[in-house]
Amino acid sequence: MNRIVTTLILAIASVLSASGQEVSLSLDQALEAALRNNAEVKIAGLDEVSAEARYRQTGAMVLPQIKLSYTGMSTNNPLNAFGFKLQQQVITQNDFSPSLLNEPSATQNFTTKAELHQPVLNLDMWRMRQAAHEEQSVYALKTKRTKEYIVLQVQQAYAQLQLAYQAEAALEEASYTVNAIYTATENRFAKGYLQKSDLLQVEVQVKTTESKLAEARSNIQNASDYLGLLMGTDGGIIYKADTITRVATVPEPAIADDRADFKAMQFAIKAQEKMIQSGTMSYLPRLNAFGEYMINDSQAFGFGADSYLVGAQLSWTLFNGTATRNKIAAQRIERDKTVAQLALQKEQAQLELNKTMRQLNDARFAMQQQNVAVSQSAEALRIVQNRYQQGLVTTNDVLQAQSLFSQQRLLLAQTIYQYNITAAYQSFLTSTNEK
Repeated sequence: MNRIVTTLILAIASVLSASGQEVSLSLDQALEAALRNNAEVKIAGLDEVSAEARYRQTGAMVLPQIKLSYTGMSTNNPLNAFGFKLQQQVITQNDFSPSLLNEPSATQNFTTKAELHQPVLNLDMWRMRQAAHEEQSVYALKTKRTKEYIVLQVQQAYAQLQLAYQAEAALEEASYTVNAIYTATENRFAKGYLQKSDLLQVEVQVKTTESKLAEARSNIQNASDYLGLLMGTDGGIIYKADTITRVATVPEPAIADDRADFKAMQFAIKAQEKMIQSGTMSYLPRLNAFGEYMINDSQAFGFGADSYLVGAQLSWTLFNGTATRNKIAAQRIERDKTVAQLALQKEQAQLELNKTMRQLNDARFAMQQQNVAVSQSAEALRIVQNRYQQGLVTTNDVLQAQSLFSQQRLLLAQTIYQYNITAAYQSFLTSTNEK
C-alpha cells in the first residue's frame, strides 16, 4: 500500500514539476523511492547481475561443447586428393595407378562435421568456479551496502530540507515581527517621538530579513533538487517535508563484524583464496573426452560416407616457464592486501563510531541548552516589545531582542538537524547484514 502511495506521489510530482508547486513527501516515501529509482542502486544491481553471469559462464567446465561445421575444398595435391577419396569411401583399384597417384586431377570434398568436447576432470576449473560464486556474493553485499549509503544520503537530504523549511518559518515570523516594529516606529516618527535614524535602522533590518528569507526559500529548492536526484525524479519539484523532530537512537551501538561492506571483503578474500588454489591445481593432470562425427561427399550438400572418432585425453602441463608460479604469487599478494584493507577499514569504522558518539552527546547537550535559550529569548523579546510600546527602550533594543530570538530558533533547528544526521550516520556505521 505504501509503495502505491509513493508511486502516486512521485507521478503527481512529475506533473507539477514545471509549475513549481509543493508536493508533500514523508521520509519513508523518499527512502522507498530512492531504493527503487536511485541511479547508484541500479548500477550496483547491474554489477551484481554481471557477477551472476560470470558465475554461469563457469558452467562450461562441466557442460559439453558442441560444434557443427560444413567445409568445401578442392585440391590436386596427391596426398590430399587420395585422402579425400578415402574419406568419401570411393577408392577403387584404378586409384592405385601410379599416374593417378602422382598427378591426380582436381578432387573435391565437402565435409559435414559435428564435434563434441566433454570436460571430465579439471580440478583447477572447479576452484575457479567456486571463486566466481564467492565473487557473486561480494557484489550482492556491495549492492546492499550501496542501498544503506543511499538511505544515509536520503536521510541527510531530508533533514536538510526540514532545516530549510524551519529557517523559512523562523524568518517569516521574524519578518512579520520586524514589519510590525517598522509600522510602530513609523507612527512614532510621524508624531515626532523618534528620529529619522531610528526609522532607517528598522528599514535596514526589514531588508536584511527579507534577503535572508529569499535565501532560505532558495535553500528549499536546492534541497528539493538534491532529494529528487537521489529519488531519481525530475528536477524543479518543491517537496514539502514533515516538521523537524529529534529522531531516536540506539543506546551504546557497536560495529558489527557482519556489516555488508565487511562481509563483502571477507567473501573477496575467500574468492582470492579459491583462485590461489585454482592456480596450484593447474599443476595437476586434466582429463577431457572428445568425439567427432563426419560426413564426406564429392558433391556439394551431399551426404555420402560417414565416420566417427571418439577418445579421451589426459594432459599434464609440467612446465610453462614460471607463469603459473608468478601468477599464484601475485594472487597471494592481492589476498594479503585485501586482508590488511579489511583490518584497516574496521579500525577506521571504530574511530568514526567513537567520534560520532561524542558528536551525538554534544548535539544532545546543545539541544537542551538551545531549548532554554529559545524560551529565554522569547520572554526577553516579549518584555522588550512591551517596554518599547511604552517608550521605555530604544528601537535598537527591540531589534536586538528580535534578532536574538530568531537566531536562537535557527540555532535550535540546526542542533536538531545536526543530531539527526549524526544519528543517521551512527546507524549507517552500525548496520548489520541482517537489516
